[in-house]
Order: sequence, then structure tokens, then C-alpha cells
Amino acid sequence: MKKLILSAAIALMLFSCQNEQGDSTNDLTNAVTQRKCATQEVLEEQLKADPTLAIRMNQIEAFTQNALLTKRLVNGKVVIPVVVNVLYRTASENISDAQIQSQIDVLNKDYTATNTDFSKIPAEFATVAANIGITFELAKINRKSTTKTSWGTKDAMKKTKQGGLDPTSPTTNLNLWVCTIGGGILGYAQFPGGASATDGVVIDSKYFGLSGSANAPFNLGRTASHEVGHWMNLRHIWGDASCGDDLVADTPVAKASNFGTPAYPFVSACLPAHNEMTMNYMDYTDDGAMYMFTNGQKSRMSALFVSGGARAAFGQ
Repeated sequence: MKKLILSAAIALMLFSCQNEQGDSTNDLTNAVTQRKCATQEVLEEQLKADPTLAIRMNQIEAFTQNALLTKRLVNGKVVIPVVVNVLYRTASENISDAQIQSQIDVLNKDYTATNTDFSKIPAEFATVAANIGITFELAKINRKSTTKTSWGTKDAMKKTKQGGLDPTSPTTNLNLWVCTIGGGILGYAQFPGGASATDGVVIDSKYFGLSGSANAPFNLGRTASHEVGHWMNLRHIWGDASCGDDLVADTPVAKASNFGTPAYPFVSACLPAHNEMTMNYMDYTDDGAMYMFTNGQKSRMSALFVSGGARAAFGQ
């Protein structure tokens, strides 16, 4: 277990979402076998473009730590309206309403601990396993035909002038963009504190919702569960550093990102000896191998929705 530490350096370092073991290939023909997102690269570009972003992030972190210490956390039910923006060139990219709803259903199950695999949580972690108590409702689906074969990670899909779709009321809606990202990227998120005009989550259409066995092992909708966790201010379980700190007290220290379906117990290389929580949604394991958040992660997310929090408009 870890002691929470706040500093500007750590606050920035921990936003990494890049697979250390992955490559940067743009070959779209390669099958994706390991989870990979591009949040770190996107964050670095945003920091270059807006030097005040680091200040806002640190202010949010300070507010979060104070909320945790004073138990100033949201107590009522938080319902997140979701706007799904589909950008498609092919029929397969123009995913159905049913597939979109399947993703909303997965989010609702994963964030209320009603997912069927919640029962697989090992006994040693069951005491900290959490029902986040946040639900999602589909507010609107926007669709737009495009000639783009891939969108990359420069946020073009979020801008109508660049062929994408502007977000819909991002201060009161979670915008999800569904498109072909390319480069083996499953998705990426914007953390609290970023520009409203680009706020939300991008997910590759092949890995959105219950997308079929052809897209296994990322066909169970858990890419969104992971990325929405980032949108709600969660870091990766390994703290994006060797035996790093994810700023959550009840998640065991992890050596690095884990892939595939690790067997339990998975003994950490970080000392003192302990088992890693590889089944946490904020690791890099396959969809079928992640199925829990913790009470500490719940507290971090809940702090966003209280009065003065970075996403307080959703909690009203």
C-alpha cells in the first residue's frame, strides 16, 4: 500500500498512458495484441500549447487531496449523460445503435460493481473492491461520414473544422468519439483540467462496446471503462513508473503495466513482497482480465463531482 504524495513533478509524470513495451508503428494491418493508448503524447502536446494546463492539473490534485482528507466527497447519485460521436468511412466503422448501447451497458455494470466477473475478485482484494455508484445514460448519437482512413491522436476528430465533430456541451456531457485511431491505439482520454473544446474520450471503433470475437481480446467494452477512469482522474495502477505511485492508497504497488491474462497470485517485483492487483481496470490487461475498482479510486473520482470539483456540473 502506498502513501499519497503531491508534487508538480509527480502530478505530471503520472499522466502517462503509453505502453512501455509497445512500439510506435502506424501499420494498421498489425493485429493489436496488447493494450495501448496515447494519453501521454496527447498531454505533452497540450502542455506545449497551453502552459497553464500544468497549473490547473496541480490545482485539481490539491483539491482532490483536500477532499480526501476532509471526506468531502459526493454522497448522492451521479448520472453522466453520454454523447457518442461516430466518425466513419466504412460500414464497419459506422457501428450500430445496439453496439453503442452495449458500451453504455458495460460502463453501467463496471461502475456499479454489477459486472458478472466482479465475483472473480480474489479474497485479499475483496475488502477494498468498490461500487463507484456512477451511472451513464445515452443522451445522443451523432454520426458523420468521412474520407479519413485514420485520425491519429491530434484531436482532429473533436473538431468540425478538421472533419470531425465538435463536442456537445462538454461541461455537462461525457463526449465519446468513436473512429479509427490507427497506430495500434485502442483509445485515449483527456484528464480533468484540459480544454473544454477537446474534453472527452476517444475509442477506436473496433474496441467500442461488445464488438465481437474478431476484436478479441479487447471486445468486452473495457477500453471505455479504462479510459473513462482517466477522464475521472485515475492514473494507471503502476503509477507510470517502476513501482510508481498512482495516488491511491488501497492499490498495491505494481512494477509496471501488465498484459494479457495474468494468473493469480501475481507476485510483484516491488518490495516488500505482495501480490499485484492485475484485475484493476486501470492496468493494461485484456478485457476479460480486468473487473474491479477500489474504494480509494472511488474517492478520487467522487472528489470531482462535489461543489468546486473539476466536474462539479455533472453532480448537480
